[in-house]
This record gives sequence, C-alpha cells and structure tokens, in this order.
Amino acid sequence: MKHIEFFKASGSGNDFIIIDNRNRIIDEKNLKNFVVNVCRRKMSVGADGLILIEESGLVDFKWRFFNSDGSQPEMCGNGARCAARFAYLNKIAGSKMSFETIAGIVSAEVKNDRVKIKMTDPSDLKTDYILDLENGPISLSSVNTGVPHVVIVALNLDDVEVVRLGREIRFHKRYAPSGTNVNFIHQQKDGMIAIRTYERGVEDETLACGTGSVAAAVVTAGKSGIKSPINVMTRSGNSLYIYFKEKEGKIYDTYLEGDARIIYKGELWEDAWK
Repeated sequence: MKHIEFFKASGSGNDFIIIDNRNRIIDEKNLKNFVVNVCRRKMSVGADGLILIEESGLVDFKWRFFNSDGSQPEMCGNGARCAARFAYLNKIAGSKMSFETIAGIVSAEVKNDRVKIKMTDPSDLKTDYILDLENGPISLSSVNTGVPHVVIVALNLDDVEVVRLGREIRFHKRYAPSGTNVNFIHQQKDGMIAIRTYERGVEDETLACGTGSVAAAVVTAGKSGIKSPINVMTRSGNSLYIYFKEKEGKIYDTYLEGDARIIYKGELWEDAWK
C-alpha cells in the first residue's frame, strides 16, 4: 500500500495539508479527486485546502494550492504563510524566501511560529455599491487581493447568516463566472476589525481567511482612512495583522502577518484518498 508523507498546518484557523511534491510523488491523472478525498473531514485528514511544494527554476520553490473542492485559486494568504514555515522547517528555503504562485511571486519571512508575507497589490477597489439579492438590495464593497473579495459591514457579526448570504453573493451573476469570496466585518472602537468569511472553493464559513482579512483592511482604510497596521480578529480568535503604504488613494506594499502552526506530521495511506 502506497504511503505519502504530509504535514498538517494551521494559519490562524485555516487548516491545510502540505506535501513535498518536488519528486512528483502525487498522481497527476487523479489529482483533483485526491485533493477532494483527503480534504474530507471525518472521512480522511480533513482540511480547508491542500498545498503541493514543487521545484522552481526562478525562486526557492513553487506551490500549487487547492481548495477542498479541488479548485485552484490564484492565492491564499494563510496557506502561503503555512507553506513558508513548512519550507523553512524542511530546509527548502531560509527564513527569508520567495516562491511562485498563480498570482505571482510571493516573498515571506519566518520568525518562530509567525510568518509575514508580501501580498500582491490590491486592485479593482469599489466601495459602497448596491447589489440586488433575493431579500432585497445590500450595500457592499469589493477588492481583489490576489483573489476576489466582497466586504460587507455588519452591525452584529453573530447575527449574520454567513453561509446563506455568503453563498448567494458568491454565486451572484455580477461575479460570474469565477465567483467571489464574501466577508462580513465590524470595526470596533479600538480600531480592530472583527471578521467572518465565506470562502469560495471551501463553500462554507472558515475560521480565518488571509486574503479576506487584507480585503477587510483595504476597504476599511479606503472608506475611513484608518492607518497601517490594522488588526483583524478572525473567527478562530487569532489576530492577523495587515501592513500597507498609501499614496494618493492607492494602497501598495501590502503585508500579511500571523501565526502559522505545524500541527502534526503523518503518512497518508491509500484509504485516505479512496
């Protein structure tokens, strides 16, 4: 029976299966089924996503990132931080590194169990426009932080129907065909932003979303002028910190920092993906 070594990692509550695939140990023909099956909770390891670490001719390594449904988004902030810590601990890269993603080259710095990554510059920021939904119009904002995100201000996050509303907006014709991630935020008196996120590809609420937290910070900064760094409190209770520069209304040099924990190391048996 074939065994595949893997690491389980968590970035502020986003959990991932990470596999060193530099020697091409994963079967490409059945790759999507493999991802879907090993990401099943209770039936297999279970995770929000799966990361393959592969060789790069340009930088320290290349990653392929998969959501739990087998789709490949352009970027995942928390996944990128976990991949960086994995690469450092396994001597694939030093504490400062760069790696290839669909969204471009990502740089990272590892300090103990915390990782800070440089994000791609936010684009397509649109604030306070109206979207017609089944139960009436809603005001929201949107921005691309490597992947598309919608941001909605909520008076009480605990009352938000994250899955129902998130799913309706995620599949709304305005964002077709690729869809969007959906974030609900509440800015507290101390400036901290609390957030809940419906993630495209997971098709459920997750405990944290790195690119979503960056989107929340970018939208809030654009609307209220709040300055860097911004503390975003995820549903897991862990904070993500977003750093950026701003000039003439444009946000650039954006960084995401937070914990990236290695939970355990193990071996997948064939039963895990059958």
